[in-house]
Amino acid sequence: MIDLHSHILPGVDDGAPDLETALDMARMAVDDGVAVMACTPHFMPGLYDNDAADIRRRVAELNERLQSEGIDLALVTGSDAHVRPDFLSCLRDGRILTLHDSRYVLFEPPHNILPQRLDDLLFNIVAGGYVPVLTHPERLEWLEPNYGMIAQYVKMGVWMQVTAGSLAGDFGRRAQYWAQRLLAEGMVHILASDAHNTSRRPPGLSKAFQLAAEAVGLDEATQLVILRPEKILENAPVEVTAPIRVVPPKKAETAPFWRRLFQGTAS
Repeated sequence: MIDLHSHILPGVDDGAPDLETALDMARMAVDDGVAVMACTPHFMPGLYDNDAADIRRRVAELNERLQSEGIDLALVTGSDAHVRPDFLSCLRDGRILTLHDSRYVLFEPPHNILPQRLDDLLFNIVAGGYVPVLTHPERLEWLEPNYGMIAQYVKMGVWMQVTAGSLAGDFGRRAQYWAQRLLAEGMVHILASDAHNTSRRPPGLSKAFQLAAEAVGLDEATQLVILRPEKILENAPVEVTAPIRVVPPKKAETAPFWRRLFQGTAS
């Protein structure tokens, strides 16, 4: 599986506080069946003023450490980029990191308040040639009275990333309800862990994959954690169709995509 939202990179935000925690998180991810993980630290002006070049260097160093420790996890660059007026210009000049230097970028709106003209900002990002992947919509406090806007964003070309733990109820019944509803209505494009540590918010996708397979079928569940993430890493366009309910789910078969992706790039 491929996990495209994590805060495994140590010492840069509210995620892994140190290298040992990052290594433990990596081991947990591998044990759960994750082969590729995106390092997506917060890019939030005034709170987490992360520099793109510094993040690239840190990801490369952590990749080398994983190899030396024999941890079979490949890391790619990215950012958990918060709403800002100059979002598009930051993408164009490289101040915001997209996922593996693709057209896809994690986009995090405020949790408590729907920002003004969010639709205009998202439209401009899409029109600029990027695919904003709106992170954990099921956990946004303003979702319920504005649920219709999510469908409009999806039609606009915005992707939705639901947190794996939300499907399992780890963030409470409200987040679980909205995660399940978004999934059932075909408005979830990928699942990701949004892992921050080894305890309350650990890495892992397998449980959410199983729950998704039970809800919308094996084919769509595989799209959520393998096939669409593969396309993102390839920077390929993706045609998204509504999920088809299949009960009971069949056993998943995964191709070793990540090995092909990184052939010839390991040092």
